[in-house]
Amino acid sequence: MAELHPAVALARELIAVPSVTPAPAHAFDALARALGDAGFTVERHTFGPAREAVENLFAFFKAGDGPHLGLAGHVDVVPPGDDSAWCVPPFEARIADGVLHGRGAQDMKGGVAAMACAAMDWTRDATRGTVSLIITGDEEGPAKHGTKPLVASIHERVPLDGCVVGEPTSVSQLGDTVKVGRRGSLSATVIVSGKQGHVAYQHRALNPVPTALSVGQALLAPLDEGSASFLPTNLEIVSIDVGNAAWNVIPAKVTIRFNVRFNDLWTAERLRAELSSRVAGASARGAVEIVFEPANDCFLTDDPHLRDAVMEAVSEVTGVRPDANTGGGTSDARFIKNYCPVVEFGGVGDLLHQVDERVPVAELERLTRCYRAIIDRFMAV
Repeated sequence: MAELHPAVALARELIAVPSVTPAPAHAFDALARALGDAGFTVERHTFGPAREAVENLFAFFKAGDGPHLGLAGHVDVVPPGDDSAWCVPPFEARIADGVLHGRGAQDMKGGVAAMACAAMDWTRDATRGTVSLIITGDEEGPAKHGTKPLVASIHERVPLDGCVVGEPTSVSQLGDTVKVGRRGSLSATVIVSGKQGHVAYQHRALNPVPTALSVGQALLAPLDEGSASFLPTNLEIVSIDVGNAAWNVIPAKVTIRFNVRFNDLWTAERLRAELSSRVAGASARGAVEIVFEPANDCFLTDDPHLRDAVMEAVSEVTGVRPDANTGGGTSDARFIKNYCPVVEFGGVGDLLHQVDERVPVAELERLTRCYRAIIDRFMAV
């Protein structure tokens, strides 16, 4: 059997750990060992109270004066679902017909392995600059005790000049898409209260459902038509619940939950004010309350050095000119952008979070070359 490419071998070790979010501490062992053997200073940080504690890894190699490029990712994964639905058991990390199978192959243990191997390869002839790995164990979960406190801690000691997040951004072929920003995210719950009663004696009750329907329609009205760099702001109602299984009972309240992905035409503060106004304007009968969750702000990376380094390196290795866009969901880039310019680039993500997640071995090898080329270009200031 031919010797495996280092990134493929490391990805197999990582996938073999069933690190459903939040990742257990030993999910970092193989990565810490490989980086330590390559001369990296390896730190393992735990954040959060005991019941919520999350382990994270920070490893860096300083070759001399020069810029500091971070490579960020996560080793936690979403649950695999029914193991019997998989062609290959989700944590077996089997290679078959040139394809590596397993939960996390795309999102994003394969990407973490490629970044780590590119960074270790760079150390062999590095003359300037610092490269670090910023790896969390809770990106797929609440993300409270991972990248957010880890980057804050790092930046106090080893300030970042730029960062690449290895999320699987490519759509149909490696290198076709790079994310240079993301829409913001805001979630909220609307509670419409009435008075429970018998449907035959409606005058003794107050049905909250008609008001809830009006509120829902008001929320769904368009917010904008998009901007130069972003898609239109979009609000999706994800749940409407009255908690009522009976046919002859008017419910006491209706709960509406929604999420908004907003562009750079809005701030979270202005968006909260607009949505509150819409809810108040649609309220006819009963008490209506809106409760907002913490928001993630919209951002756009306009740093030409980082963007050019990524775009040119990816094009050089893959032969594809990436589309630089801001579509899709959120990632830990939303935390990193508070400290330095950040761009997202990774492999094809057509099977992330799905049954039979897998990645071609050849793609992991080329992805490693992409990350190495990005490092070289970023250091060439």
